[in-house]
Amino acid sequence: MAVESSAILRFESLAAHHIKTVVEIERTVHSAPWSELSFTAELKNPQSLFIVLLENGRVIGYAGAWLIGDESHITNVAVHLDHRGRGHGRRLMVELLKRSRESGAACATLEVRAGNPVAIGLYESMGFVAAARRKGYYPDNKEDAVVMWLHEMPAG
Repeated sequence: MAVESSAILRFESLAAHHIKTVVEIERTVHSAPWSELSFTAELKNPQSLFIVLLENGRVIGYAGAWLIGDESHITNVAVHLDHRGRGHGRRLMVELLKRSRESGAACATLEVRAGNPVAIGLYESMGFVAAARRKGYYPDNKEDAVVMWLHEMPAG
């Protein structure tokens, strides 16, 4: 499904006024959601790079990473259920990787649920490769995580 032609999309850095909506989305889309306190802590974390995607001024998704040395460790990517299937996850990842690169990251890594083929497919389509598996990584159901790496950040 395409983005409506009247929709105005823009990215912003995560700010305090976004937290309530981000937490609402987080609780809806993740079975082991981050708390409000966790997102608030990202505002003060000097290694944190967190963005929100707004459609017509409303938060519809977010993505975050921790910049550690020359690595971007992607911590969280989510799109509101009503806005899935429109390419917003890819938009968030492209913007997050762009900002990571601009902040000095040369590569990126993430963990993704082994049972999430849609996310794995997205990451693979962006050049990420599976490198390892973390057994029982997720606390809610002990699902394995696939560790993925993007060894060269995209240019531009």
